[in-house]
Order: sequence, then C-alpha cells, then structure tokens
Amino acid sequence: MGASRGQDEGVHLDLLKVLAGAIVGFTVGLTGMGGGALMTPILVLLFGVNPGTAVSSDLLASLFMKPIGASVHLRQGTVNWRLAGWLAVGSVPAAFMGVFVLNSFGTGPTVANDIKTLLGWALIVAAISLVAKSYVDSRPQRRQRQPPDDGALPLKRVATILIGLAGGFIVGMTSVGSGSLMMVMLLLLYPRLTSKRLVGTDLVQAIPLVAAATLSHAIFGHIDLGLTGSILIGSIPGVYVGAHVSSRAPDSIIRPALVVILFASALKLLNVGNTALGEGLLLIVLVGAPLWGATDASIRPTGEWEAAGERRTTWVTAQAVAAPFLVGFPLAGYYALVVRRRLNRAVLASG
Repeated sequence: MGASRGQDEGVHLDLLKVLAGAIVGFTVGLTGMGGGALMTPILVLLFGVNPGTAVSSDLLASLFMKPIGASVHLRQGTVNWRLAGWLAVGSVPAAFMGVFVLNSFGTGPTVANDIKTLLGWALIVAAISLVAKSYVDSRPQRRQRQPPDDGALPLKRVATILIGLAGGFIVGMTSVGSGSLMMVMLLLLYPRLTSKRLVGTDLVQAIPLVAAATLSHAIFGHIDLGLTGSILIGSIPGVYVGAHVSSRAPDSIIRPALVVILFASALKLLNVGNTALGEGLLLIVLVGAPLWGATDASIRPTGEWEAAGERRTTWVTAQAVAAPFLVGFPLAGYYALVVRRRLNRAVLASG
C-alpha cells in the first residue's frame, strides 16, 4: 500500500509539472519571452526542486523549444545572421563559463540558497527589461522616423559581443535572460531592428547559447532527464497553442501580468515573507498600473487622440496624479480596456 501510494503521488507530481510546462510554454508562445524566468522559479518554489537542477533542466528543455520558434523565423527570412553570429561570439563561451562559476560554489544548502538569491535578482532584472521593452516598442513616433530595417544595418561589433557576454553569463548561471534581457539590450543598441527580425535573431543566437550552457551543466551532472521530459510534454504543445493565440491576445494585459508574476517570484526567492510579499505586489499594481497608463498615453501621437476624439492631457494628468495616492488603478483599467482600444481602432481606420 505504501509503495502504491508513493507511485500515485509521483505520477500526480509529474502531471503537475507537465501542466506547469504547458502554462509556461503557452506564455512563451503568447509573448515571445519569459520561459526561463517563469519555469525555473516554478520548479524551485512550487515543486521544491534544487535550484541548480532547476536551472539545468530548464535549459535542456529550452534547447528543444528554441529551434521550434527559430524555424518559423528562418522560413520567413527574419534573421540577421551577422548580428546573431557576433552575439554568439560573446554568449557561447560566457554561458559555459557561467555554469563553471556556478559549480565552483559547491552543492551544499548554503549554495542552493545563494542560487535562489541570484535567481531572485535575475527575475527583477527580467521584469524591468520587460517594462523597458514594452516602452520602447510602443514609441510609434520614433519608429516612423527610423528607416525600415533591411537586414543590412551597420553592426557595432564590440558592443554586440559585450551584450552576448553579459547575457550568456547570466543565462549560464540562472537560465534567465536569453529572451527578455538580451532582447531589450539589442533593441536599445539597434533601434532600427524591426520586432520580427529582433525576435528571430535572438531565437537563432539562443540555440548555441543554450546548447553551451546545457553542455556545461551536463558535464557537472546537474540535469534531471525525468524532470526535463515532464516540462517538454507540456511546454511544446503550449508554445504551439500560445503562438497561434498571440495575434488575438490583449498584449496590454498579458505583459503587465507577466511583470507582476516575475516580481512575485523574485520576492519569494529573496525570502520575502507572505505579508510583505502581498503588500509589495499590491503597491506595484496600484502605483505601476496608472504610471504605465500615463506613459503610454504620453507617447502616443496627437493624430491618434484627435482621430479617437479623446484628450491626451486629461488621461496623462489624471493617471500620473492619482498614482502616488494609490487611487489610479480604476483609471488605468478604464484607459487600458476602453480608451486605448479606441486609439488603436482610430489608427486602423486612418491607415
């Protein structure tokens, strides 16, 4: 009876891991980022997996998922091969070295706690990167001034290699950053790079990056093949479904929700208590939502507001003033669900 109960619990736990993989895969397909940033803390916080094993198993799962997304961009021709190559020059050896540095710390409980702390700070960086990317992506005036990217933009080799080095080292140690962090750095360095080419280039360069990190983890024996299999069973169909839903998904809701989840995971990994965690997340939502709304409203061109029959000054001022007094969330919700949609419809109608 005891053995049977243990087997049932093991099967139940594996099914939960498959479900977690499906949820994370769906999110990745929906938003194009967040895989390592979500999967690793889920394994550590919800399933009690050793942080080192969680990082390595998530990297191995990513090694199977990255080519799926990259193949789509390869068929569409949205990959800047020169940029991907120079990124790999920095990211591949840095990822291998990151795992080596991680392993040099040892495998005791103190080291596991140190890895959790490192993961927590990496998730905070990833969340901030998501916010930065959303801000840069939503600057239509800047995009209109920039000539279209024809795939032959001038390369900044040294800066690109440095981005690869920084991103690769972080990925090797935490499995976080191959999507969120590196994409933001690339977007800031190459503002002419279109979104599709940015995603395609990042996915292609991430294949050798993740391969190097996975190989290094395999050498040190951290990988749990059973855990990786459970993740893949759920995540591969999740990525496929999420990619198909992405064209109809309300990005203005999904991205902020992902940021909140990342911050929550980060604070938990940093051993913040449940009460403080709840208060911190509530503060982030109450202040962050209206600040996001005010920022989004301020960077939209005057023509959109005139076409929609709305006043930009009203929505920028109302949300910005209400944010520090913690009463701006209803305004932000109305702006995101009603006003922002009117603005988007006005753009489509005029275009």
